[in-house]
Amino acid sequence: MIEIKNLRKFYGNLEVLKGIDLQIEEGKIFGLVGRSGTGKSTLLRCINGLEKYNEGSLYVGDIDVKNLSEKELRSFRKDVGMIFQHFSLLERLTVYENIALPLRCWNYDKSFIDKRVRELLEVIDIPDKINSKPRELSGGQKQRVAIARALAMEPKILLCDEATSALDPKSTKSIISLLNKINKDLGITMVIVTHEMHVLRSICEEIAIIEDGRIEQSDQWRKCS
Repeated sequence: MIEIKNLRKFYGNLEVLKGIDLQIEEGKIFGLVGRSGTGKSTLLRCINGLEKYNEGSLYVGDIDVKNLSEKELRSFRKDVGMIFQHFSLLERLTVYENIALPLRCWNYDKSFIDKRVRELLEVIDIPDKINSKPRELSGGQKQRVAIARALAMEPKILLCDEATSALDPKSTKSIISLLNKINKDLGITMVIVTHEMHVLRSICEEIAIIEDGRIEQSDQWRKCS
């Protein structure tokens, strides 16, 4: 599903990714762990085409991300959902409107949007919050809405950048359970960036440790039940 070979990324003279080699199988939950500033988030942004890499190759399926035009990138990103540490919800919009936003950007029919949003509210298990504003939600509920929005376009890959770092332990556990369920029910490949080892042990089937822009170790392990 995702194959990365000798990936190098520079910001000016600063080399951030120093020859990354990774292979992530379709349908798996893969974890990237490392200290702040080691290149984890930059690697995620290379996977979804938000950052251009300088050397090496990065294939998602049979697509070489680096060679995509701007128009092709926009279409490609329909298949790659992303969730963030601080939710990135629009405060002026309701839960319904936040989830519907990507569908409206792609000019989907109103009846389809309504059906899809209501389906996703059931998936994330907060259908009663449909008309709430983000300020009325808990941190865990906000992240559920962000997950639903990332799933709106039915992506094949979900990238999670420190998705539980801003949550309390109870909310973290519920989000991990939700992501596990989404992976099992929908078969979506997930790449999870975190510095929290308990999160990795709860959800990831394979991990890679990044240190100073390099993969220092890659392991498979059995998820905790």
